[in-house]
Amino acid sequence: MLQENKMNQEKVIQNTIEFVKTELKNAEGGHDWFHIERVFKNTVLISKDEKVDVFIVSLGALLHDIADPKFYNGDETVGPKIAAEFLKKEKVDSKTITHVINIIKHISFKNSLSKTGKKFTSKELEVVQDADRLDAIGAIGIARCFNYGGFKNRTLYNPEILPNLEMTKEEYKKSDAPTINHFYEKLLLLKDKMNTKTGKKIALERHQFMEFFLAQFYNEWNGEQ
Repeated sequence: MLQENKMNQEKVIQNTIEFVKTELKNAEGGHDWFHIERVFKNTVLISKDEKVDVFIVSLGALLHDIADPKFYNGDETVGPKIAAEFLKKEKVDSKTITHVINIIKHISFKNSLSKTGKKFTSKELEVVQDADRLDAIGAIGIARCFNYGGFKNRTLYNPEILPNLEMTKEEYKKSDAPTINHFYEKLLLLKDKMNTKTGKKIALERHQFMEFFLAQFYNEWNGEQ
């Protein structure tokens, strides 16, 4: 029975992979299938040191950006709805579906800026959240940051526009600030928001890489190097 259940879960995970690949085939480069794949791999890595339901974290990682609100006029209901409908078709039990949907609803950084709303917590959310945040920092994080800035036609840097370090969720969603500001408004903050031991360890190295990059960026910008 256990073996059969494991085989069924593996089949659902494989079907989810194929579903996500199809759904995100035309996605922006920082939020495409390869982003999902990296988060999935980070999730598997972090899970090795955490007592979590591997099936739930796998589904949460694979479906967390199935419909990122920033590409749906800020509508935060689309992703959970698409994910729930897919999982129901895969005959996943309702308890697991509810947990996965809660991960999708609560994973994003912007939700941590909200002062209202009921908070959801679980070890599974913590693992997937760390995996997602790791992909937002380091070399990959820098590449994704500038890719999205280019996608939105944002200025690289403007010394006259200072980062907003007291941003609300709504301000964050509407921001069109220069790309460099995003480092201070989000990316450099993630190291201290990691939940797991593995996440914290990996984040430290990636954080230091971003600090080195910014130092080099300013030196070149100012004609000092």
